[in-house]
Amino acid sequence: MAETVVFVVCAVGAVASGVAVFVLDSMARATFALLASFLFAAVPLLLLGLSYLGVLVVLMMVMEMMVMVVFMIMYMMNPAGLMPMSMLHNKVGALAVAIGTFAVLAAGVFLVPWPAREGAVPADPTLLLAEAIMGPHMLVMMLVGLVLFATMVASVVLSTPRGRYDRYGDDLRRARPDDPIDGGLGR
Repeated sequence: MAETVVFVVCAVGAVASGVAVFVLDSMARATFALLASFLFAAVPLLLLGLSYLGVLVVLMMVMEMMVMVVFMIMYMMNPAGLMPMSMLHNKVGALAVAIGTFAVLAAGVFLVPWPAREGAVPADPTLLLAEAIMGPHMLVMMLVGLVLFATMVASVVLSTPRGRYDRYGDDLRRARPDDPIDGGLGR
């Protein structure tokens, strides 16, 4: 009974936060609404006993959305992505594509001959699923993570016109920073 209640709450929450993505008027808020939708979608995986996938979805979505918000705040002309703006573009075209995609996927549910189960049920399906998804690709995923992190650091460094070495000298021993405009209270 408790699992059913949690599932219903998560289902309603996932749909409501998914709708909020298109209703909210700033990209940062929409990103957090999308994060909430993904977190609500991860809970049923935990209810099914797929703790590896559930935790993986939570960790991936939290990190992904946080990186997206940080980049939004750093680079958008709209300050922090918090100023009101429309999240809908080409409404008629997007609605036609969404309805068409839904119709094709719904038709596929009934028209595709689904394969029958072969073999016995494994003792630990979660472990087998995790190994099937991540096992042979773990090294690639680790390398991609390092490349993404290096890209983020490099983009931040390249977007900063003056660093601390420009301001305080090569040995960082300058008493006052060499800034083109003096800052602080006494300027």
